[in-house]
Amino acid sequence: MAKGRVSARQQRILEFIRDFLVEHHYPPTVRDIQTGCEVSSTSVVDYNLKILHREGYLKRYAGVSRGIELTDGWSGIPGPEILRVPVLGSIAAGDPLPTFASDIPTDDDYENVEIPPSLTNGRSDVYALRVKGTSMIDALVADGDLVLLEPVGQPENGDMVAAWLLNDEEVTLKRFYLYGDTVRLQPENETMAPIDLPADQVAVRGRVIGVFRTL
Repeated sequence: MAKGRVSARQQRILEFIRDFLVEHHYPPTVRDIQTGCEVSSTSVVDYNLKILHREGYLKRYAGVSRGIELTDGWSGIPGPEILRVPVLGSIAAGDPLPTFASDIPTDDDYENVEIPPSLTNGRSDVYALRVKGTSMIDALVADGDLVLLEPVGQPENGDMVAAWLLNDEEVTLKRFYLYGDTVRLQPENETMAPIDLPADQVAVRGRVIGVFRTL
């Protein structure tokens, strides 16, 4: 698709994004662009990014602070490497969460989502689950979002985790707190009560390292 014409400000924004990628190896935030290009507000930056997206100069990932990718071939500078992360299912009651002893599978049996590597802090053994429900809405995790998780068995108190409830055979997304022999799974929704269970009835399958909004 042929690219449209851009204004001097939009050209400056493109050049800033390119230079930022070369220096840092990950995309800038809207705030970075505002400061670097001396733009009056983040809303003005967002307006110009929408035009650049529409005209084919870049791609944007909704709900991601560094979700900007230059399209291949612009000024000879390709966009940043994109990581394909498998979506293993939904994190909801009654939907078992697969567990893996080593590598996360990436075959065609799973949907994959493409994200900037900066969202995983350089980790490659990351997988995603689609959120169903609003138990973590106050942590800005909404119904339909994808949570990015790293495999972990021993989380720290306060971590947001995918917890497998052994007796119920259900998986839930909550904050993890261990008090002696009891685990408290704390929602981030003031209308919902925490879940307290014996520690031997809870198995943590992953720790959330990022949230990706696809809508």
